[in-house]
This record gives sequence, C-alpha cells and structure tokens, in this order.
Amino acid sequence: MAYDKAKWHQDGDFPKDLDTAAAYTHTGLFVAWAILAGLGGEEVAEDFGDEIEQLRERTAAPSQLYRCMDGTFTEEELSEEGNAFTEGYFDLEKGQYLKDYEKTLCQGLPSTFHAADSWENFDKLKPVLDARLASWRAVR
Repeated sequence: MAYDKAKWHQDGDFPKDLDTAAAYTHTGLFVAWAILAGLGGEEVAEDFGDEIEQLRERTAAPSQLYRCMDGTFTEEELSEEGNAFTEGYFDLEKGQYLKDYEKTLCQGLPSTFHAADSWENFDKLKPVLDARLASWRAVR
C-alpha cells in the first residue's frame, strides 16, 4: 500500500510558481521524522543507510530520503508499529497529519506546497508529531 507518492501532487492544482520538488516536502518531513523516531523498517535501513545517516547528521535536507525513495512512501519503509500509527494518522484524506502540517508550517503561505524543506520546519513539526505518537501509544 502506498501512503503517498510525490507524483500524485505534481499535476492538477500544483502551484505553477513552484518547482515540482516542492511536492516532496510534506511527506518527506514525515518520512524523516518517522525514521529518526525509530519507526523505520529493516528494509529501509538496509537500502538507505547512508541517507539515514545524513538525516541524523543533518547534512541533507529532511526530504532527501523520500526523494531517494523515488517519492514513494509505502508500508515497506516502516516497522509494524510505524505502520500501525501511520495508517490512521497520515491518511491524506481522513487523517490528522495534513491538518497538523498546515497549522504548524503553512500559516500565511499560498499553499501546502510552499512550506520549505528545511530543518527549521522539521524542528517546528517534530514536537507535534512526537505528541501525536505519544498520545497514540498511550491508548494503544
């Protein structure tokens, strides 16, 4: 199952003033957080060890790992716990993630896609995601 694909966002309503790379940011920040939070699966660790180390060291943009995954985020990238959390929270139509992302990073911006792929934005979003995960774990 694919949670998201960057190419799904690069057509239609995608802002004409942005490079298509901006379609990677909203999911890329989540993927980076999930991996750094210990929710990654064994396969992603094996396939993208160098990229994960760059995330830990912050020597690459937060969305770089998602780009290396060809902009496709599936259950294969996550552990069992990571998938259990992501299935409900990240669901782009019914979940809370995009609402949290927009509230935290997109106030005053023309669209969701205008949020920067930066460690500053990652650091703003991380406490929100950490709190959501903690709340989910508490009722699990």
